[in-house]
Amino acid sequence: MGKKIYIIMILPLSVLLNFVFSRNTSFVEKYYSNGINKPTRQLLSLVTGIFSFSLGEILVYFFVILILLMIGKLFYSSIKDIKNSIECLKDFLVNMLCIVSIIYFLFLFLWGFNYDRTTFGETASLKVRPSSVDELYELCHSLIIDTNDLREKVYENEAGVMEFQEGYKGIFQQAPLAYENLSKEYPTLSGKYGKPKNVLLSEKMCYTGITGVYFPFTGEANVNVATTDFMLPATVIHEMAHQRGIAREDEANFVAYLACTSHPDDRFKYSGSLLALINSMNALRNADYEKYKELRLGYSEGVLRDLQYLSEFWQQYEGKTEEVFTKVNDSYLKSNRQEAGVKSYGNMVDLLLALKRK
Repeated sequence: MGKKIYIIMILPLSVLLNFVFSRNTSFVEKYYSNGINKPTRQLLSLVTGIFSFSLGEILVYFFVILILLMIGKLFYSSIKDIKNSIECLKDFLVNMLCIVSIIYFLFLFLWGFNYDRTTFGETASLKVRPSSVDELYELCHSLIIDTNDLREKVYENEAGVMEFQEGYKGIFQQAPLAYENLSKEYPTLSGKYGKPKNVLLSEKMCYTGITGVYFPFTGEANVNVATTDFMLPATVIHEMAHQRGIAREDEANFVAYLACTSHPDDRFKYSGSLLALINSMNALRNADYEKYKELRLGYSEGVLRDLQYLSEFWQQYEGKTEEVFTKVNDSYLKSNRQEAGVKSYGNMVDLLLALKRK
């Protein structure tokens, strides 16, 4: 217990440090995000990028098995020696606290403090402010024109749905081009990082409603490759934004839009434009349903087919598992001061409006 108490004390110290950093965003931006953390993220990502599979996914499975073994050992010891069960429980709780303390510290050091950095909108000189419904209407209208135009330039399968003929491997291979172009305008997104990784249990992952996960302990952008082809490029670029220190979900979505539309491939452009359109039209539907219905009539037949397929795809995975993971994800986002929780995914619209004004 002697040495373990020092490990446990790292936890409250980490919480305190996180609290202090959250009040000093410019310091975090300069000395952490663009200072010590950027080369750390790149090195970690490049080293783990040597492997074709996701080390992060393997570590998650290993950790789950380890916890189950610890619980099993506690249960077995309690049955074998009831008098010693209190001591076993004490050891179990101490070990768990040590594990949590180490994991939380590593999370903050390797990536977590990026939640405390200056917002991407500020670094990109975008003036985010409340916008009128008419401004939102105009944004949606322009996105519909762009998305309809791009939809005409992409391949569709026999069912009339957009398809990436090279599969997810082709998307992974071409994805870095998006950041090569975008980083010229936004240097904070520059750097060399490891390639995206496919999740081995992607099909099962669909039941959680999760399309991708950035694993900060390995610097890997993990992607659920069982989802729709037309949304996959935007998902890959979104997770790669996390690799580049963009922690907030709404900002990662916005960066995904910028990067995809900067890509030379029209399929990436379409995916990013469709992501922005979905988010913006959802916001308009909540603000003015009549205007939403009016603009919806402007969708091309190809876009409508893709959106219908997207809806049908996710309907088959709806259930209790998705609800549980949504609540867990919501709690995670709120714990990192994204107060809107899962709803923060819609906040990219404010950035899109600011970009349109600029």
